[in-house]
Amino acid sequence: MTTSTRGAGKAPAVLVLEDGRSFRGRAYGAVGETFGEAVFSTGMTGYQETLTDPSYHRQVVVMTAPHVGNTGVNDEDAESKRIWVSGYVVRDPARVPSNWRSRRSLDEELAAQGVVGISGIDTRALTRHLRERGAMRVGIFSGNAVQDEGVLLAKVRQAPEMKGADLSAEVATEQAYVVPAAGTKKFTVAAIDLGIKGMTPHRMAERGIEVHVLPATATLDEVYAVRPDGVFFSNGPGDPATADHPVALMRGVLERKTPLFGICFGNQILGRALGFGTYKLKYGHRGINQPVQDRTTGKVEVTAHNHGFAVDAPLDKVSDTEFGRAEVSHVCLNDQVVEGLQLLDQPAFSVQYHPEAAAGPHDAAYLFDRFVSLMEGQRA
Repeated sequence: MTTSTRGAGKAPAVLVLEDGRSFRGRAYGAVGETFGEAVFSTGMTGYQETLTDPSYHRQVVVMTAPHVGNTGVNDEDAESKRIWVSGYVVRDPARVPSNWRSRRSLDEELAAQGVVGISGIDTRALTRHLRERGAMRVGIFSGNAVQDEGVLLAKVRQAPEMKGADLSAEVATEQAYVVPAAGTKKFTVAAIDLGIKGMTPHRMAERGIEVHVLPATATLDEVYAVRPDGVFFSNGPGDPATADHPVALMRGVLERKTPLFGICFGNQILGRALGFGTYKLKYGHRGINQPVQDRTTGKVEVTAHNHGFAVDAPLDKVSDTEFGRAEVSHVCLNDQVVEGLQLLDQPAFSVQYHPEAAAGPHDAAYLFDRFVSLMEGQRA
């Protein structure tokens, strides 16, 4: 990625997909060039949480909502210390942000962090194209980076693909840290950071859990050195087929029958640890309006998603695994994709979506209570 100064509404820009389709608009954020996997997010709000979610590492996010940037950027809602998206695509950026917590415009924040974006294009047409053809590599070029489209297309096709990408170590913490329990401490959890969002340990701390956030490279001995009542595997970017170390680590946790909870990438890790395969979705699930059914209760939830891969597990039967019986606990009602797994003979479960739900909805917050119940049961 190469960038220069802010250029929204000034420099010409072009977005080039690897299949040759292109869209011309104006620079938004930094001016320069960037590459990544083109994906779309259907959330009407919550763009700041999306931008700072480490799971979006090496992805260029297309916003389907036409008007973006209304509430500016504040200092409270970031999910990590930086913006992780490789590029950003909007149709109509807000001219002036308006919110009592806003400290700067979205355009200014993108430029300050060197994130190349494009505005003024038909994001509906782009989204329909990605739904029909699938997520693919893309480049955004603005200012002096705009050249002959044949040259730009060649650059896009040289960029790395998401399939086969091992990215969790690139976004995870290098040093362990502790998020203290709010109020009386009830439990200790070791959280494996594969790209964790800041709201996740916060949701656990609200329930009296002291969270020890450990690097993606943590060993089994390092996990149990904190004397955990439970172990958590976080969300994160990349292809789960490459995540051999997290899978081996989770298998070690399952062998000890410690209460276990996984979110998003953590769900895919559990799937692999149980012997299921994973596969790349055509265009993935991203946004805060995805319908999921909790098959253990029959309840339908509106949920927050960000995943391009899924677990290949049978929907309508209990599977025998090395660690006991397992079943699909949650399913997406749009396309029947596996959205959760649970073991029936020991305390372990996971979901593919985001119950911490920044910036909403909060239908699935009960899953943190379910994790607490597993730890209470184990202690009893």
